[in-house]
Amino acid sequence: MSQQKDTTDNTTCTQERLCRDCLTFLDPHNDTQKTAGIPECLHRRILQHPELSQLSIAHVDCDAFYATVEKRDNPALTHTPLIIGGGGQRGVVSTACYVARMNGVHSAMPMYKARKLCPDAVIIPPDMKKYSKVSKEIRAIMRALTPLVEPLSIDEAFMDFSGTERLHGQNAAWLLANMAKEIEDKIGITVSIGLAPNKFLAKIASDMDKPRGFTVVGNSEKKDFLATLPITKIYGIGKKTAARMQKDGLSMISQVQQMEASTLAKRYGEIGLRLHQLALGDDHRPIKSARKTKSISSETTFNHDLYKLEDLEKLLWQLAENVSRDLKAKEMAGKTITLKLKTNSHRIITRSRTIDQPTQLAETLFEISRDMLKHLINGTPYRLIGIGISQFGSLADADTPDLIEPNRTKKAEIERAMDQLRGKFGNSSIKKGRSMK
Repeated sequence: MSQQKDTTDNTTCTQERLCRDCLTFLDPHNDTQKTAGIPECLHRRILQHPELSQLSIAHVDCDAFYATVEKRDNPALTHTPLIIGGGGQRGVVSTACYVARMNGVHSAMPMYKARKLCPDAVIIPPDMKKYSKVSKEIRAIMRALTPLVEPLSIDEAFMDFSGTERLHGQNAAWLLANMAKEIEDKIGITVSIGLAPNKFLAKIASDMDKPRGFTVVGNSEKKDFLATLPITKIYGIGKKTAARMQKDGLSMISQVQQMEASTLAKRYGEIGLRLHQLALGDDHRPIKSARKTKSISSETTFNHDLYKLEDLEKLLWQLAENVSRDLKAKEMAGKTITLKLKTNSHRIITRSRTIDQPTQLAETLFEISRDMLKHLINGTPYRLIGIGISQFGSLADADTPDLIEPNRTKKAEIERAMDQLRGKFGNSSIKKGRSMK
């Protein structure tokens, strides 16, 4: 395994060496080699690995993405502990900058606990529109290098550089180092990179040396590299599976490596076979450039429990507008609408209804989900409500004129007219009456 070197490596070795700052391949036997490109470069961040030019699968992860974007846009926050997330009593941390993380704050943590750990932190609600724009700018840089880019979320993606060396005249390691510099210089965001033989190893590697890290894991060392890690580093091992394995005395990947595949399969079923394969560092999943969207949803957690229909309806409309906006932006329409509620005892309740034709209209989403909601109003206090849509169909078949219910057609025409006005004058230029109740 190789990570960046913070000081010049004076040892004599035959490993390939690349300076991440001046992008120069260094003679492994000549530490006084002059730089090309950055005169002040002291070769402080060196990548060295015997397989450096052979590896082509990478995982790229933005460092504390939301927080980094906010600090970029407001330099006054540069050295301030910053938390992004809901600021209410039941708010949750979306992400935290590294200053806040040093105080123990992490994503998915309740906001009240984050405040206790880091009382000096500035808390900002997430601006998903802005983050999405930055994410698209980063993806454009990635896709200029290879068509095989598989996004995992708004701030991370796999990349496959197989066959690109002839096109660019450089190997994956150099292209990735140059890409990280370009993202930092042009967009103001830093990334951490994992370069490995497969997706599983690359994903783990990118998290080893954050922020601005670059970790290389080769085929020759993959088993030893994984042996020192806990089993929870294997994707798909949730809390329940981890607890079960802990009861069986398994906590480290090295223990899984020593077991027979048949024994693991007998004990854990299909998961056991996958455990054995990944524990040995084998992962044959290809990188897929297009991930099909299965559903679009929006949800919100309340500061105080709600149980009245009129209180929940207003939030339901806002969520319907959010989902509708996403559908229209992605030029999609769906048929199955799902309502999600969470009680104050954290029990999740879902109800779904499939309609005859696909829709992308907020009015339709609201009416269907409100009808399902009415049957769940019985005095139960709720802490969360959400709407989702799935089973996507042809946009040409969506929201066609309804001869039986002309009123529905009229509502659809009104909503489209409102969308045109919003397109010209902004989302806040026109609102429905129920938005202002």
